[in-house]
Amino acid sequence: MTEWITSLTESLGALGVALLMFVENVFPPIPSELVMPLGGYVATQGSGGSEGALVVMILAGTVGAVAGALLWYWVGYRIGIDGLKTFSRRHGRWLTLTPEEIDKADRWFDRHGGKAVLIGRLIPTVRTFISVPAGASGMPLGVFLIYTTAGTMLWTTILALAGWWLGTQYDQVSRWLGPASTVVLAGLLIWYLYRVITFSR
Repeated sequence: MTEWITSLTESLGALGVALLMFVENVFPPIPSELVMPLGGYVATQGSGGSEGALVVMILAGTVGAVAGALLWYWVGYRIGIDGLKTFSRRHGRWLTLTPEEIDKADRWFDRHGGKAVLIGRLIPTVRTFISVPAGASGMPLGVFLIYTTAGTMLWTTILALAGWWLGTQYDQVSRWLGPASTVVLAGLLIWYLYRVITFSR
């Protein structure tokens, strides 16, 4: 996968970064921790190696990632809170939430949804799926776009700058953040399995 990401980014430049960041938000195993630092490194190469090229990479990554987030927002919006509650009544154990807990979560999201989206976009794995409760809870699209774009741009900027500064050693970013992402994903999986096993209405 690493070779494919590298080849696509080096051949398509900003367009490749945008496509990869879109796919990363739809299919989390593609790591933004590799895509954006590589984009930052590519921005240093050739005649286009300038701060302007770096900005283009950051914007491309942000646009691609936000497009992926919008897809998940739409999924959540289509399902809605009522849809989640209906699913919970039938298959609550696998959702690990009762209808009452969904109502509580919806009320919490109404109060803190903006901050949740902003912070969630900075956390591996979580940043992909935070858009679903935003859509399901009916967060206005404009508000969602403001918070998700802010969080996404911060994340892509940090990673792209790391690749820009590290140059040919950009892969060090993925070496550090890759294990961190794995730990977060493992923690979420363990938490989910615990909820499934101990689930009770």
